[in-house]
Amino acid sequence: MTIERLYAIIDAEVAGEPRALARRAVKAGCAMLQLRAKYLDDRAFMALASDLRELCADTQTPLVINDRADIAKIVGADGLHLGQDDLAIADARCVVGEMQIGISTHNLQQAVRADAEGADLIAFGPVFETKTKENPDPIVGLRTLEEVCRRVSRPVVAIGGITPKNAEETLRFGASYVAVISALPSFVGGR
Repeated sequence: MTIERLYAIIDAEVAGEPRALARRAVKAGCAMLQLRAKYLDDRAFMALASDLRELCADTQTPLVINDRADIAKIVGADGLHLGQDDLAIADARCVVGEMQIGISTHNLQQAVRADAEGADLIAFGPVFETKTKENPDPIVGLRTLEEVCRRVSRPVVAIGGITPKNAEETLRFGASYVAVISALPSFVGGR
């Protein structure tokens, strides 16, 4: 798999050393870098987001902030990523303007709705079993991923259980990118 199709997610709770892992991902040439920090307080999230913004700006790697439209706007991120229970895309646009917005989807109906509502990227999964989420949605599999990729007009980011062993196959089923969290060191080196 080419690293240019890797959507690297830095999860502050999983990464161990998020800044070091982000540096390795960006140096390896990942397509995008997303910061996910579900449990950091606002100040710590802001500090980490600012550091990653600086890192990404130096390398032209797009930085995406997960869930937090306010922090995405403040740090000048390139994108915002929303979950099903976060702000609606239209409401998020009031905060971030024309910034790229991605949305997590877990079935065909959610993906089609996200496409119709103007999401710029559609994350779809979990494609495989994942341990990164506390309460993961049901596994969607490669065939459903393929159907979503055929039915939506936006690029699809496959997520959930992606490893170096299944990444290439996942891309063959139509995903534009593969997103990785816990397996990221396997793609970019280190632990």
